[in-house]
Amino acid sequence: MRLLVVEDDPLLLHSLREGLREENYAVDTATDGATGLEMALEIDFDAIVLDGMLPELDGWDVLGRLRAAKATPVLMLTARDGVPDRIRGLDAGADDYLTKPFDFDELLARLRALIRRNRGQPSNRILLGDLVLDLSTRTLGRGTDPIPLTPREYALVEYLALHRGSVVSRIVLYEHLFDESDDTLSNLLDVHVSNIRKKVRPDFITTRRGHGYCIE
Repeated sequence: MRLLVVEDDPLLLHSLREGLREENYAVDTATDGATGLEMALEIDFDAIVLDGMLPELDGWDVLGRLRAAKATPVLMLTARDGVPDRIRGLDAGADDYLTKPFDFDELLARLRALIRRNRGQPSNRILLGDLVLDLSTRTLGRGTDPIPLTPREYALVEYLALHRGSVVSRIVLYEHLFDESDDTLSNLLDVHVSNIRKKVRPDFITTRRGHGYCIE
């Protein structure tokens, strides 16, 4: 999953970026509202973490302009914890609101919930035949036996599972699994898909020639 973090505090931005990448998210960043809005409109992020107090455009202005064009899930993250501020953020189009200081595990849980609900998935557990994908623990298992996936392999399975039954193009997969810092190779998806099939079963991920991949 690919996230955008818009935050002007360099220390907090670094902490969020590295922490989210450790959780296997692809993360892009912006330090002002104008740049954040431009990136949010240009790229289809799976979720956005948006500070309220930003230079150039504040978070509420960013939200208002973003919502005129896109429905990307947004978690507002701000030190302004007054009820009027929370109401303003939610009325502007925020999907959730978390005040600083915050617990990072809570931030992760809220992001998982936003992404899951945006894909129409009510539960953290997705049944895939005899397999269970657990979005909260970020694991794939068969019965009580876990299937060891690398972080990028898991991210690929998770994205396809959240779009189960739909063919996802290679371009879309690259856009959602890799951020602007990744140096990707043209056959990287094929390598990951091949490795996943070896670990799970040959028909787990279907290739639609000229179109993309899907989990039935």
